[in-house]
Amino acid sequence: MTLLQLLGALTPVLAVLILLVILRLPAIKAMPLSLLATSASALLLWQVPPVRVAAAVIEGWFVALSIVWIVLGAITLLNVLRATTAIEVIRHGFIAISPDRRVQMIIIAWLFSAFLEGISGFGTPAAIAAPLLLVLGFPALAAVVMALIAGTSPVSFGAVGTPLLIGVAQGLSEPAPELIHRIGLTTITLDLFLASALPLVMCTMLTRFFGARRSWREGLAAWPFALLAGFAFTVPAWLTARFLGPEFPTIVGGFVGLLVATYCARRNWLTPRTIWTFPGDTDDLQTASLTSHLSLLRAWLPYALVALFLIATRLDALPLKAWLNQVVISSGDILDTGIRSELKPLYLPGTVFLLVALLAGWFQLGNRRELVQAWRASLMKVIPTAIALLTAIPMVRIFLRSDVNAAELLSMPMELATLAADHLGAHWPLAAPFIGGLGSFIAGSSTFSNMMFSGFQAAVAEHAGFPLALTVAVQMIGANAGNMIAVSNVVAAASVVNLSGREGQIIRFTLGPMLLYCAAAGVLAMTLLHLGIAPG
Repeated sequence: MTLLQLLGALTPVLAVLILLVILRLPAIKAMPLSLLATSASALLLWQVPPVRVAAAVIEGWFVALSIVWIVLGAITLLNVLRATTAIEVIRHGFIAISPDRRVQMIIIAWLFSAFLEGISGFGTPAAIAAPLLLVLGFPALAAVVMALIAGTSPVSFGAVGTPLLIGVAQGLSEPAPELIHRIGLTTITLDLFLASALPLVMCTMLTRFFGARRSWREGLAAWPFALLAGFAFTVPAWLTARFLGPEFPTIVGGFVGLLVATYCARRNWLTPRTIWTFPGDTDDLQTASLTSHLSLLRAWLPYALVALFLIATRLDALPLKAWLNQVVISSGDILDTGIRSELKPLYLPGTVFLLVALLAGWFQLGNRRELVQAWRASLMKVIPTAIALLTAIPMVRIFLRSDVNAAELLSMPMELATLAADHLGAHWPLAAPFIGGLGSFIAGSSTFSNMMFSGFQAAVAEHAGFPLALTVAVQMIGANAGNMIAVSNVVAAASVVNLSGREGQIIRFTLGPMLLYCAAAGVLAMTLLHLGIAPG
């Protein structure tokens, strides 16, 4: 690979960083330019056949439409609940649990979204948690940043274990179930040290960047409750992975953690002594009166239905999953390239959101005119997001589909990973998480990152003599961290809190925690190796 080809392989990464983060262009402008630059690199430097580039773009449109559908559903549900005043009731309910913004953030962004991640994944948690924080009075930027940072560790076993059972399994060419179990247990074991501290990191970022005093100390003051919430998720998740397998650790961890944290918060156990709020909202929190006619139970019922429907449609033991998956919109063989894609509209979480939005408008007795306006506003709001995603995802697919080329090169991501392995082989556990993070940053999914790089990570581990389970586990942790800055995740999450156009600013906040998380995973892995106690 020549220097020019290296720059070509880096084009998607550099384009996103330069256009979104440095030049601060909105995604609706930055992503079409990134698509053009990546297409030019693939055609001219990688010598990918034009028909394959075109097929990758079409494939990207199919993938993007599924994300747009999820975003539309999330925005519609939020707007409907605003129209029925359910959001007002939910807001007061959280104030009754604790008026402390740090506690509210931990319960919603860390634990409630973890539960949703375990059920569904694929963008659902941020699409629900970020707007919930927003209606509680969090600044929009704080809401989306906290939701994205929280969406890391729970992803390992998200969507009923999909990143491990499908992503890693396909990346390793269908390994033995015992190996998959060992990789999963190694991942959550590492996260006992890493993810358990994440709520505290989130608290410090919240107070430092969004508080009146810009103080790290105010975030650190919440350390007892933050660590309680961290371990309340990771310990049940570890026990579930150890004794039940990889399908349910995130579901169980999120649910148990939610119960424990809420119970403790109501009784002020381990909560901070001083209530921390955002500038200007202290009086509102304490004195605002409730004008809605809805009970707290009826206000929360739509979110309970979302969880119930997602569980019912994801369990293999129930027939609903098979029925919903029968409705398929297929691309067929796109331009005779062997590339295929499909949509399963009834199975997507967005369909559940839209169904619940319809039901909520009925049983919460919403005003018909206001409900119609909520649906109309949701459709209009999703248009900029659709434009950004319909160019961002095709860019990703070109990047991934560049393995067929006349330059006799591997795909762009695989060439970059190989180059890293050649120069960092002796210290590969330090680099492995960043490869996983690169995969998620570009592909927008830890499942795709694991699918793309697990086999490569295994080959490097075998060549260098590192434990296979440990190496793939840090790949998974890096892939989880990459979700914080994944372009598709950022675009989607920004749209549901009305921050379209500020995607670069969001990435500037989440890039640091992402790099820190990957570095901590690498250092922990190397430490365990030096101590001779590395699992796997």
